[in-house]
Amino acid sequence: MLLPPVDADRRLRGPYTAGGAIVAALVPAARPELVARYDIELRAMAPDMVGLIPERRRSLAAHLPRAERILVHAPRRTLRLANGFAEFVREHLAETGPRTLVVENVHLADPTDRELLAVLRRRIDPGLLAVMTGEHAGPAEPAAAGDPAEAGETLTPAEHDARADELEREGTVGARLGAIPYHRERGTDPRRAVEALRFAVQWCLDAGCHDAVAELGARALALADPAAEPDVWWRFLHSTATALGALNREEEAEALFDRARRESVSPAVHAAAAYSTAMLKVRHHDPARRDPEAALAWVNQAIAISTLLPDPRERAFKLGFDLNGRALVEVRLGRPARALELVQEAVELAERDLGPDGHPIHRLVLLANRAQLAVLLGRPEEALKDLDAVIAADPGYPDYYIDRGNLLHRLGRAEDAVADYETAMRAGPPFPEPYYNRAEIRFAAGDHRGALADLDHALELDPEFVDALANRAGLLAALGEYGGARADVEAGLAIDPGNPYLLCALGQVEAAGGRPDRARAAFDGALERAPTLAAAWAGRGALAFETGDPAGAVADFTRALESGDDPALLYNRAMALRAAGRAEEASADLRRALELAPDDEDVRRELAG
Repeated sequence: MLLPPVDADRRLRGPYTAGGAIVAALVPAARPELVARYDIELRAMAPDMVGLIPERRRSLAAHLPRAERILVHAPRRTLRLANGFAEFVREHLAETGPRTLVVENVHLADPTDRELLAVLRRRIDPGLLAVMTGEHAGPAEPAAAGDPAEAGETLTPAEHDARADELEREGTVGARLGAIPYHRERGTDPRRAVEALRFAVQWCLDAGCHDAVAELGARALALADPAAEPDVWWRFLHSTATALGALNREEEAEALFDRARRESVSPAVHAAAAYSTAMLKVRHHDPARRDPEAALAWVNQAIAISTLLPDPRERAFKLGFDLNGRALVEVRLGRPARALELVQEAVELAERDLGPDGHPIHRLVLLANRAQLAVLLGRPEEALKDLDAVIAADPGYPDYYIDRGNLLHRLGRAEDAVADYETAMRAGPPFPEPYYNRAEIRFAAGDHRGALADLDHALELDPEFVDALANRAGLLAALGEYGGARADVEAGLAIDPGNPYLLCALGQVEAAGGRPDRARAAFDGALERAPTLAAAWAGRGALAFETGDPAGAVADFTRALESGDDPALLYNRAMALRAAGRAEEASADLRRALELAPDDEDVRRELAG
């Protein structure tokens, strides 16, 4: 057995109650090099064991004052941690032998633990690790006397106080995330409950455990007094709303900011609430519900208030933050040049009023955003200079390597782009984007099997990564593996029913299966949603040619070529033009194709004929 049965009840140690127990059992026996390789994942899941897990990888933000750590982890952060931990467990058990893991009270687990258990089951062969939960796990071990999973309401308020006091003397972080807030809420002193929840909410927000923040924050807001402790109350509200927004629960988040506007007369609260409301409206997870015009009104309110702040440093930071937010709104309104002006204004504010070392993460965010806008405006060399500076300042932050790799790819520097993607793979817990991006470069270089391996790994890390499903479906179809392509299309359309890239791949599958009407419907559906999608025009053109409609094929190939000359498309249009009796135009296409691909034997043969 891997270790004694693990109790996953989140009221014990909050997020990763089970994960932390597994880490505690494995790390002392694991090779130090293996522990070091997965330091971020292990330290995140077992905060009380950080003394046994040396910190090898870190970003600049990790050791800044709390007020300067402005980045909020993306919702998929916990999936990255779970994937890294699964790889650690798999490598450790490959060296030490198969084990069984028994987990109790999964129904009471934090979503981080439920996600972790799902990843362990999905990514580790059951012959190496058998994960047993619920009815498959056998009888549960009795909880320790006084533990919240056992206590319920059987303890008196004074006994809850005593249990919390005892746990506080032990000083463990895990207890402060679960058991201590639980007992304090049921004790005799609401102020101590608020203090216990304050620590737990802040820790979970910093760790990216958004579900825990949403739950703990709601409990805290029921106890905090906005009149007696307005700063504490606002911090709870803002943290809770931030977590709700990250969880795609924008309406609940906005309701909290409306509550802040009703309860508070603080200019800082109103500015922050206005900014956050704007971001909810411009970033809504459902694109159809985004409202950049309303977002513009809210962010302008934030700017108006922040402009009046008397302290130059506070004004430079908060106003710069708001200007950067408005830049996003301007991009969504189709005004990237205005967005760049706003970001530049924020950069200049920071340089003038924040001092040489103040708010470094804020400065890097501004530079990275300025780079993205420079790319949009066709100024890639300026963008590259900014991204180089950002990475030099914070080489431990993986996402910047993705941005620079994407830019290098656009600049035709494929080897340098791959180097950045591979650095991103090593710099933090595993995530699918660098593999997905490297797959595109491998595919363009003709390494279709290498591209397929990268897409396979991206989807092993995140089976719901729709873009990877679409690309793998298209690649499998091109390789003649239509069964696999159809499976990916069906999986992707179940998540995103109108995805044009998936519909395009479906058209390829249906055409290969001899179902031209279904193929045409799939291509038409793709083009309804993405009228400039060259692959859909090309697929529909090939279908038209194969079904005896050369004129329709010429029209569709012509639309596909609007995205740029491609020798394969020019060759295909030439064949359709020839079939339509337009030999001179066909020869022109073949000559242009030969200029682009001088070694293409098919083009040479058709020109010679």
